[in-house]
Amino acid sequence: MKMRSAVLAALAALCLAGPALAQAPRGAAVTTLGTNKVVIDYGRPALKGRDLNVLMKDLPADRIWRAGENEVTTFTTEAPVSIGGKTVPAGKYSLYVRADEKSAWSLILNRDLGVPLGKIWDKAPENMKNAPWPHLEGYTKAIGDKEVVRAKLKATKRGSAADLFTISFAPKGKGADLNLAWGNESWSIEVHPAK
Repeated sequence: MKMRSAVLAALAALCLAGPALAQAPRGAAVTTLGTNKVVIDYGRPALKGRDLNVLMKDLPADRIWRAGENEVTTFTTEAPVSIGGKTVPAGKYSLYVRADEKSAWSLILNRDLGVPLGKIWDKAPENMKNAPWPHLEGYTKAIGDKEVVRAKLKATKRGSAADLFTISFAPKGKGADLNLAWGNESWSIEVHPAK
């Protein structure tokens, strides 16, 4: 019930946003592994003085977070990559995070690329009706069986707070560290070309 209220509140905010919806801040993290590009496209929510731990308490029971804002976060790779020791074929995937309350968070890549906004909100602006939106509740039941990888993230504390949620890559050997940062928290995982 708490999640349904959160979804309805988010949709109400979208309604009030109207034309500004298309202008929500988007970010892109890009790296090249060998000669192949990996791109993450994501929305950049801002903390605006709020506490990250308090925000995460509003997640649904399965603790799946969309790792961004508005449209679904996507992970696109031109060639197979290895994440958490698992091979991810070339392609485009939705990206989520399981924000466990008692153990390490996990990065999730899923073959399901989201649900058109017009299917979950009948007042969606015409130019946004087909925009892919993440599964905001019922992830496990709706698309959990379409996961390609679920791998543990390494958590660290940041020296300075990041108001805007940020995803980035940092070169590391033949691969890169994929970093997610928000507030005083940071999570990372290695991404390598698949063998």
